[in-house]
Amino acid sequence: MAPPPAEPAADPRIASILRPWAGRFIVFEGPDGSGKSTQFRRLTDAINASGIALTTVREPGGTVTGEAIRQVLLDRANTGMSLRCEMLLYMASRAELVESTIMPSLRAGKLVLADRFVSSTLAYQGAAGGLPLADIGAVARVATGGLLPDLIVLFDVDTQTASQRMGRSLDRMEAKGVPFHTKVRQGYLDQAKADPGHFAVVDARASEDQVWASLLDTLTQRRPTGPAQRVM
Repeated sequence: MAPPPAEPAADPRIASILRPWAGRFIVFEGPDGSGKSTQFRRLTDAINASGIALTTVREPGGTVTGEAIRQVLLDRANTGMSLRCEMLLYMASRAELVESTIMPSLRAGKLVLADRFVSSTLAYQGAAGGLPLADIGAVARVATGGLLPDLIVLFDVDTQTASQRMGRSLDRMEAKGVPFHTKVRQGYLDQAKADPGHFAVVDARASEDQVWASLLDTLTQRRPTGPAQRVM
């Protein structure tokens, strides 16, 4: 019988870099095909190996209700869904996630790492879909109780590179086409330009290892020094 796979070795840099982030909320954002989820898994593995208290969540999903909503949102059979319904379903999943998982973890002093949050809705249903950003913001404040991430890491990649990275089996959101995803990217960049205090942009066109190094540099440079700003 083959031995079980070895646990990843703890990287002393991770503990040093992430210790100041205890009790903070970091969100990974980016267009489909940006490599965001790969870096999310890599950081999660490194944090767990270092023994730092961590809660990870993904959107939509993360709860029983949220996972059911995720199936509806990503099912290509639901192409007739209205944009406003789509936005509200994302917010409903988010509301459940914030109340049941994110806020209790933050109160317990855990680092919370999220794969997408409100910025995704502003980019996809707002900048690309056409819903007024003010309307999305108003619903988001209700859904999240005004919760703000301490840091939003935006993995930026051009649409052509992102398209080449995505497989042929696309979910309903991934299959919306190049013009849509070009608007998504610009929506993200506009958010980052308007709110540099919360956003850090990482060039995701490079190799996985290069992006990883940029991520660690970002977490080092942006480590918090004051109290968390919890709400809008």
